[in-house]
Amino acid sequence: MEILWKVLGNSILNFVVMYGGVRMTDNELKKLKDNLWHASDILRSGAHLSANKYGQPILGLIFLRYADILFKQSKSSIMEEFEKIQGSRIKKTIKEIAIEKCGFYLPEIAYYDYLNDASDDANKAVLVKKAMEAIEDENPKMAGVLPKEVYGQLVPEDYPELLSNIIRIFKDIPENSTVDIFGEIYEYFLGKFALAEGKDGGTFYTPATVVQYMVSVLNPQPGEKKFLDPACGSGGMFVQAARYMHNHNSTKEEQMKFRCYGVEKDPDTVKLAKMNLLLNNIRGEITNANSFYSDPYNAVGAFDYVMANPPFNVDEVVIEKLEGDERFTIYGIPRNKSKSMKKKSDKKETVPNANYLWIGYFATALNKNGKAGLVMANSASDASGSEYEIRKKMIEEGIISQMVTLPSNMFSSVTLPATLWFFDKEKPNTDKKDKILFIDARNIYTQVDRAHRKFLDEQIKNLALITELYNGNTQAYKDLIEEYKQASASAPEESDDKEVFTKSYWQEQIDWIEERFPEGIYQDVIGLCKEATIAGEDGIKDQDYSLNAGRYVGVVIEDDGMTEEEFKDEMKRLNDEFVELSYEANKLESQITENLKRLFGE
Repeated sequence: MEILWKVLGNSILNFVVMYGGVRMTDNELKKLKDNLWHASDILRSGAHLSANKYGQPILGLIFLRYADILFKQSKSSIMEEFEKIQGSRIKKTIKEIAIEKCGFYLPEIAYYDYLNDASDDANKAVLVKKAMEAIEDENPKMAGVLPKEVYGQLVPEDYPELLSNIIRIFKDIPENSTVDIFGEIYEYFLGKFALAEGKDGGTFYTPATVVQYMVSVLNPQPGEKKFLDPACGSGGMFVQAARYMHNHNSTKEEQMKFRCYGVEKDPDTVKLAKMNLLLNNIRGEITNANSFYSDPYNAVGAFDYVMANPPFNVDEVVIEKLEGDERFTIYGIPRNKSKSMKKKSDKKETVPNANYLWIGYFATALNKNGKAGLVMANSASDASGSEYEIRKKMIEEGIISQMVTLPSNMFSSVTLPATLWFFDKEKPNTDKKDKILFIDARNIYTQVDRAHRKFLDEQIKNLALITELYNGNTQAYKDLIEEYKQASASAPEESDDKEVFTKSYWQEQIDWIEERFPEGIYQDVIGLCKEATIAGEDGIKDQDYSLNAGRYVGVVIEDDGMTEEEFKDEMKRLNDEFVELSYEANKLESQITENLKRLFGE
């Protein structure tokens, strides 16, 4: 699924498109996506597929529907161009013009109506396979990407019309849909599959709201920029970065210059990522490789941005294969306390933990102006031994710009809170070289269900504002307050619809900001954010170079209104009460023991 297209639309809450001549609200879009998700329910009940294989055929059909609609929308201009050049010196085929106009050529046997109208029997799986093969044949960049063989499992003898029913569901995607809708749908399905698969789903999908916050902090700029994700999964980092730039008014020409480079070791996930790029109009490459042992893009010093959510706590990486590789040696390779430590089987020495291999890799991949954001296990913030030395070197060099502790349960595969690390290669040349911004966001979230949480758009904006103010952008404060005031002006006083935010909701957002930053400039806020320096009392050095936000930000102690003398009196009263209760408890314990002795005649 070699992906080079685009979902550069607004977030779902702000999403409005034309749907059958009327405006599709965010609620209507949600209903459409929920209806489409029903296809996977049908698939689960009737297909002969294992739980982790539902995604391939569903996402493949989303791609087919996307290709069909986009090609239809472009066909008139394709034919107009073809007719225009007839009789001239210009020699172009319809296929060549189609690739220029919409990025690919769609053969007739891959038209969605052709597949939808075919008989509801086992032959439909053959037709879908041939459609996928034809697309790959006509578009070499898609070779080996589209799912083909899996559809044969969607026409079981006891339910041969199953595939037809699923195809009909995706026919409900409106003919006038833009790539924006398809990108939203694809990302929606990736997230749903990740939740359905639990821990395994987390290997290919990072929750969109976490990525959106990371992108907001990085603030990627359009143009001739290179973006690396060496553990890219299904490509969500690239998609959110592209959407961010689109929403911040980058031009189409600037977006076309933006290039993404991903590495993913699982071949099936590589296909998901390539399809994701295509459905979001994103230019780039996805390579199937192990990032520890392969460097397909010559990463050292090559990238403007690096973003990733790598697998945590990997411990089987062979050190011998890393030695001499600048990606890891610039800051150091994590080692066991005894470098000669080996198991009795003479197994080759491995790293005690690969977390700092990733951290070092991200830092070295940046060019002199580069920025990075990564998700990392909390334990890495205080790791000792050789990892401590790597962390100390990075802190003193000044490249770590910000640390953010996330709430727990934000990921389908990790229940404990993770930490976001941010690097900035320009920072050592500024007055912030010896400072790091710490944010504790553990109490900022919205509960999705019992086991999962997420950020709302406003929570992302509020957290990102802290970074903007820290960087001196006071206009961002005014703009966000004004945005909330305008939203409040058009909001209802009350609503029974959970999707509709009332005036009180928007006022709460304004209050949250103004209470913490009343002057409209950055200031440390106990329990939320703190600018820590390397040197000085209680500085980073004094904290043994820890990057745990909790050590610096502190906790909020509610004011109970007591004077010091009143507090002492209250503590004395509580202590006297405790002593009295303890005395009564001891009396009861003695009485119970005596009664038991009598009962059993002892």
